Amino acid sequence: MEHASKPALLDAGSAGIAAAARLLQEGSLVAIPTETVYGLAARADRDESVAAIYRAKGRPSFNPLIVHVADPAAARELAVFDVRASLLADTFWPGALTMVLPLRNGAPIAAAVTAGLPTLAVRCPAHPVMQAVIAKAGIPLAAPSANRSGAVSPTEAGHVVQSLGANVDAVIDGGACAAGLESTIIALRSDGTWQLLRPGPIAKARIADVLGQPSVPVMSHEIEAPGQLASHYAPGKPVRLNVAQADEDEFHIGFGSVGGDATLSASGDLPEAAARLYALLHAGAAAPQPRIAVAPIPDEDVGAAINDRLRRAAA
Repeated sequence: MEHASKPALLDAGSAGIAAAARLLQEGSLVAIPTETVYGLAARADRDESVAAIYRAKGRPSFNPLIVHVADPAAARELAVFDVRASLLADTFWPGALTMVLPLRNGAPIAAAVTAGLPTLAVRCPAHPVMQAVIAKAGIPLAAPSANRSGAVSPTEAGHVVQSLGANVDAVIDGGACAAGLESTIIALRSDGTWQLLRPGPIAKARIADVLGQPSVPVMSHEIEAPGQLASHYAPGKPVRLNVAQADEDEFHIGFGSVGGDATLSASGDLPEAAARLYALLHAGAAAPQPRIAVAPIPDEDVGAAINDRLRRAAA
């Protein structure tokens, strides 16, 4: 379809969902809210639709995409589930857990989705709007974060428009995302081990509780899932971490007792900080100060995921 000067803004009601599903069936790109961040969705079974995601994001084509499905049954049609995968799906789906599993032979998935790997990253999202769009469209959707590759992820519709502009056909405005951090990604290995590829809202300890064993360190340098690039989530300015007292030329992002110019959470609440992280990195990018400083964040529970994103933003 022809791009307008800016994307069509759709409401999150039934009319907007129907319009989005129609656009996706036609092969267009639609930004959709999830419980984590806004996703840039396209049908996962067409090479040209997936290529449009890469073009819009300016994303390296060796970086695989997550496929979003309606339910575990739909996931099983695309990937090979073992007992562990079934347990995790029962426990955490719908929700912010992505599993990297063997790609099922003959699965209708464009090669560009997996970046040529024999595995598929798959997730069943919890957001009612994303669920409704998948159900209405009737197809699995490849959907990385709806922003230029390497830039700060979008947690509001305005962030999408600002980052992608006319590169996206439509945006469903579903308000701010609740979790504010991309999904936790784990890979289940054929030798019975598992690996945390990207920390996220579901902490590693909760996964270990289900699988009953520790994960093994990520040894491979192969990019198997989104968010593994060393430099990522960058606001376009130098970022300094663990800063209790900022310099005058720094926009200071606070946490807890460190007030800053704006705070992730005055009460020191880590889920609140995760939900606000990208919005404040966007604010820092737009601030007059040429640099950004971030207060210390405890490296526990979802704090580990926040610090992972901050280290990549500062890289």
